[in-house]
Amino acid sequence: MSSPLVSTEWLASRINAPDVRVADASWYLPHLNRDPRAEYAAEHLPRAVFFDIDELSDETSDLPHMLAPATKFASRMRKLGLGDGNLIVVYDSAGIYSSPRAWWMLRAMGHKDVVVLDGGLPKWRAEGRPLEDVSALPFPKHFTPRADHAIVRDIAQMKENLTRKTAQVVDARGIPRFRAIEPEPRAGVRGGHIPGSLNVPYTDLTNADGTLKSVEALRALFAGQKVELDKPVVTTCGSGITAAIVMLALEVAGARDVALYDGSWAEWGASDAPVETG
Repeated sequence: MSSPLVSTEWLASRINAPDVRVADASWYLPHLNRDPRAEYAAEHLPRAVFFDIDELSDETSDLPHMLAPATKFASRMRKLGLGDGNLIVVYDSAGIYSSPRAWWMLRAMGHKDVVVLDGGLPKWRAEGRPLEDVSALPFPKHFTPRADHAIVRDIAQMKENLTRKTAQVVDARGIPRFRAIEPEPRAGVRGGHIPGSLNVPYTDLTNADGTLKSVEALRALFAGQKVELDKPVVTTCGSGITAAIVMLALEVAGARDVALYDGSWAEWGASDAPVETG
């Protein structure tokens, strides 16, 4: 695929192809009190399975939804029928919110044939396309994990980048949290941002209908925030979910060297690492 995005029209014409698999990767912040698995059971795209971001995380970590070990991830993918030789289309019920996280997780495990449905469930539903309320029962599919360390960063690498400055750091959180104007939602986490990082709130990247903004609009937005697309970038956010939206937008805009800091502010803000405010 030449783009990490596909349209609803594109998917509608190929959704029954034998090599195409669809996954609902909806996820919500805890305070919203929504159950994405229950919502999937009530309504989802034809043949879609439920990609549970939290269940697919590393349960031994104190940090939220950290990338799971390769063996666990591969086992879960096999059960979902998502594996080698499949083009996996991920979507979510907000348009573009949590599906980029699933897109990044699959790529980080070496599965390159994965794309995000632009506009997700809201656009599909608004166009009157078919939906199902019967959970899919997929045949197991072999999934070969091949860790792609180039698109994952840990706290040691982020600290090293403070002195080496080999990559730009782009924070997806809103301005109030980035500048420590409002408190962090997690106890014990300081306000502020990684020194030298740039702020591109993820909410600026999508249209009112939940689709990603145009290539031209994204390039203008990144340029306005002094993000250089021809240089390496690492994205970060509160817990690694919305950082993937910025990563997706960067790649759509033309960036080719983008990684994601998995621990994000949940890790950095709770550590003794330096912090900037204002």
